[in-house]
Amino acid sequence: MSHTPQPLGAPVVRREGRDKVTGAARYSAERNLPGCLYAWPVPATVARGRVTAIRTDDARALPGVRAVLTHENAPRTEEPDDPILAVLQDDRVPHRGWQIALVVADTLEGARAGAAALHITYETAPHDVLLTEDHPGLRTPQTANGGYPAVRERGDFDRAFAAAPVRIDATYTLGALHNHPMEPHASTAHWSPDGHLTLYDSGQGATTVRDSLATVFGLRPDQVTVVSEHVGGGFGSKGTPRPQAVLAAMAALHTGHPVELAMPRRHMAAVVGHRAPTVQRVRLGAEADGTLTSVAHEVVTHTSTVKEFVEQAAVPARVMYGSAHSRTVHRVTALDVPSPSWMRAPGEAPGMYALESALDELASELGIDPVELRLRNDPSDEPDSGKPFSSRGLAACLREGAARFGWHDRDPRPAIRREGALLLGTGVASATYPVYISASHASAHAAADGSYRIAVNATDIGTGARTVLAQIAASVLATPVENVTVDIGNSELPDAPLAGGSSGTASWGWSVHKAATELVRQLGERTGPLPDGGVTATADTGSETAAESPYARHAFGAQFAEVAVDSRTGEVRVRRMLGVFAAGRILNSRTARSQFVGGMTMGLGMALTEGSTMDPVFGDFTESDLASYHVPSCADAVGIEAHWIDEEDPHLNPMGSKGIGEIGIVGAAAAIGNAVRHATGARLRTLPLTPDRLLPHLP
Repeated sequence: MSHTPQPLGAPVVRREGRDKVTGAARYSAERNLPGCLYAWPVPATVARGRVTAIRTDDARALPGVRAVLTHENAPRTEEPDDPILAVLQDDRVPHRGWQIALVVADTLEGARAGAAALHITYETAPHDVLLTEDHPGLRTPQTANGGYPAVRERGDFDRAFAAAPVRIDATYTLGALHNHPMEPHASTAHWSPDGHLTLYDSGQGATTVRDSLATVFGLRPDQVTVVSEHVGGGFGSKGTPRPQAVLAAMAALHTGHPVELAMPRRHMAAVVGHRAPTVQRVRLGAEADGTLTSVAHEVVTHTSTVKEFVEQAAVPARVMYGSAHSRTVHRVTALDVPSPSWMRAPGEAPGMYALESALDELASELGIDPVELRLRNDPSDEPDSGKPFSSRGLAACLREGAARFGWHDRDPRPAIRREGALLLGTGVASATYPVYISASHASAHAAADGSYRIAVNATDIGTGARTVLAQIAASVLATPVENVTVDIGNSELPDAPLAGGSSGTASWGWSVHKAATELVRQLGERTGPLPDGGVTATADTGSETAAESPYARHAFGAQFAEVAVDSRTGEVRVRRMLGVFAAGRILNSRTARSQFVGGMTMGLGMALTEGSTMDPVFGDFTESDLASYHVPSCADAVGIEAHWIDEEDPHLNPMGSKGIGEIGIVGAAAAIGNAVRHATGARLRTLPLTPDRLLPHLP
């Protein structure tokens, strides 16, 4: 049977799909190494203080317990590049859940029993864990996450806002949110007799983990191998090494055996990062025709005392809508809480919820259709930088989405549509996400039998990276995609950046495209058959990706939602969601649609079900497992459709692609919140929109 090359954009089935559904795909805690031991971490049970004693006799006496590591006997490590990796090095407890011991045993059950048998005493200190918009510790940092300036001002916002004939001044509050990937954070560590560390790790970037572990253990990078063959989701929480990687390596070094450590899910909220809570004040000033004259987005958030992470939630307001006068500010306070970190579309997801909700409030105040209001304020240049957009498909997404959704048939009056006790409403919101691209290395090999092999240390966290990279290579090599093998997920392969910031495919794909192009050139210069060893070409995109673009590069989208609110119970059901996106060239229609729908589903959870409560007495998140932290089920995620416009953008990379992994969540929560307001007439500014919050506002 003959095959033709699969063009980019074709719905090629993901390569690892069968392995995953049949159980052949092996994850980091499924290596079954000979003589492997199992570890169970022990979290601190006080909100702040220090450990004064850990009595280990009872734990050591249990059958099968091999070791108990504490700050008194754990291997000493070097100062890490990330302070959260400095585990078991001293007696401090910066927050509840900080790991203070590790029990290693022949079985997982034995390690867990040993952890329960420890006797720990503490010296406690006063703690402060609650974020408020007027917290006395608030300060303005130099930068927010991603290196963005914490403050940007343009024009004279105060004067323009005071003079605006129509004004919105609203504050939106979001609690903490948590990454809960299906596969918990896990590592299996093994030291060879020559001192080489091999770590099987559930991480979003094996190169990054390798370099961090080399720093921690005082090794050269070539003395560490990290394998992340299959990763069961991460959503940002696996973007950097987490303590389980260091703890597993410590335990393996201490015992002389391979050690497996899978993070218990109830421990994860305290050690793998979270989306920090935010209090966001948005002020919009507009003319009577809807033209924005002034925009202010001021964000208050928390970080930990261990490290600083400032959610960049005000940054999207610098991109979305033109106005002559603008103020965007981030303020932060360090609390005795776990360190926040990346969670899918950090900055954009919470920031666009507030901004797009405020736009909806402005549309209601003006009596202008919410889609039309956004179209009237669609700039040709990026407001913050003044750069022209490389492409900006927002208007096209809004128009196509409105047509597909049947938007213009709606009655704009709130609380009008009913089906018995159900109140029906529709909402819209815009979405944006920046284009990030990092330097990457790759190799392309042509074998004597006519097949090809691509090598790049990419990571597939469920996005279909293997498949899309094969398509990119096949398109350059003019060969069927089945003729291309792709090796990823091992730090022995050419160095590559992590899977994060919706930058993976663009970064890895550029290096794969460059290597394949060079291979084609080399093959074109040859005559006769290839040597037995074949021919290999390598590529490094450092120079290309280092060059600053004269364009502002962003993906855009439009989100539409229809909800039914039960006036008797306060329950909200999303009947249908529609997303239309402008993300450059779509490289695989099957995996892209899956990414968009997955992001929208996560946005549905953000709007309606997901929330974490900080216990002020104990200093921890009360919703610490999937029984209490409610992610959407299949029954919740019905009628979700994703489409995209054909967008050609020559200013991105050789594929013309933008990232798609995160833009699906951006705007989704706002669209649902706006639909709930249209259904009920009630504007709630705190998520999630749970029945207890809605009921007091319903007829």
